[in-house]
Amino acid sequence: MTDTIYALSSGRPPAGVAVVRLSGPQAGAAALALCGTLPPPRIAHYTALRHPASGEVLDRGLLIFFAGPASATGEDVAELHLHGGRAVVSAVLEALGALPGLRAADAGEFTRRAHANGKLDLAEVEGLSDLVAAETEAQRRQALALASGALSRRVEGWRAGLVSALALIEAGIDFSDESDVSDDVARRAEAILRPLKAELLEVLTDAARGERVRDGLVVAIAGPPNAGKSTLLNRLAGREAAIVSDRPGTTRDVLELHLDLAGQAVTLLDTAGLRETADVVEAEGVRRALARAETADVVLWLSEDLAPPPATLSASLLVRTKIDRGGAVPEGVFGVSAATGEGIDDLVAALAERAGMLDGREPALVTRARQRQALERACLHLERGLAAFGGPEELAAEDVRLAVRALDQTIGRVDVEDVLDALFKTFCIGK
Repeated sequence: MTDTIYALSSGRPPAGVAVVRLSGPQAGAAALALCGTLPPPRIAHYTALRHPASGEVLDRGLLIFFAGPASATGEDVAELHLHGGRAVVSAVLEALGALPGLRAADAGEFTRRAHANGKLDLAEVEGLSDLVAAETEAQRRQALALASGALSRRVEGWRAGLVSALALIEAGIDFSDESDVSDDVARRAEAILRPLKAELLEVLTDAARGERVRDGLVVAIAGPPNAGKSTLLNRLAGREAAIVSDRPGTTRDVLELHLDLAGQAVTLLDTAGLRETADVVEAEGVRRALARAETADVVLWLSEDLAPPPATLSASLLVRTKIDRGGAVPEGVFGVSAATGEGIDDLVAALAERAGMLDGREPALVTRARQRQALERACLHLERGLAAFGGPEELAAEDVRLAVRALDQTIGRVDVEDVLDALFKTFCIGK
């Protein structure tokens, strides 16, 4: 028999209101034990909550009962809306723990039960995880679309098309002795598969944008020692996030700072000054700095004297620093003074423009590498299946069948236990 789980599902106390959720076969009985009554489903009932052993009043609040399967988890669910003090929450959780058949929920267990009971597929669960973690407006919009089933609905449509095409191909195999029937069903199947493959390719083309919105635009601040990298990072951060010193080699490792820029998540990387050095530790910092800068989405190459970047580094934006000390700024180069703030607004505007390019009119459907890889496999099998037309139909059928399986992996129908284990560990208790 499935355990009944309980947890605080709202923010950490103290708070104005605390919500304690229960899910499982004993949820109604537990609510009855504390409240003395069980209201009709989905009707909020104001009641006193009493300790089931002593009868002591623990608090007064709202009880809402949701009968399964018409609930968030697909099981019987009870919600207790309490005053959000630490002592109140602690007393109610202790009383629930004393009831038979109840136990505290594990991280993400409510959502996992929702997935197991068909209330959420894997893509929707990933969207919910991203929604909880969203820090910017673009991340919120994208995560909400995924959690609301935007990708899942498209996958179901593609899957239905593949199944229809597969049925036609297998009909051709069954009637292989009638050549006119075989040719006809092959043409009809191909007419379904080709536009479907084009749709998949279009979505995959936009996958990089979705992953970047979710993970954030990575901006590396690179340049020779004492070019003003750490000072610029502090100016952009609005606080002393990095140590600033005139001594070369102060920055030994890559410092990461997360910002919200133009509604997009941006990760700034303050890197070690790039130069030849005999210091083993500093040399390792230079190596790491160059490696991170080479993989960044945008590189700010800072230099006081317009020294060129290394040949291996493709600088996106050239920045001449310390312009408060004089000197010309060539066309196409940003001139800034992190000390006085001169030119910073123009540089931030340029970064905001780069970040804003990620935010299209509609949120991207694919937001994670796992989703992208599953769709890439589906597309590969579609390509092979289409190439097999004109030969043995069994080969085309097998590749279409594998494409269906890849789509099923996208939304978690098959082979996702390891993914689920890792994903639900990222959820908080009570979600």
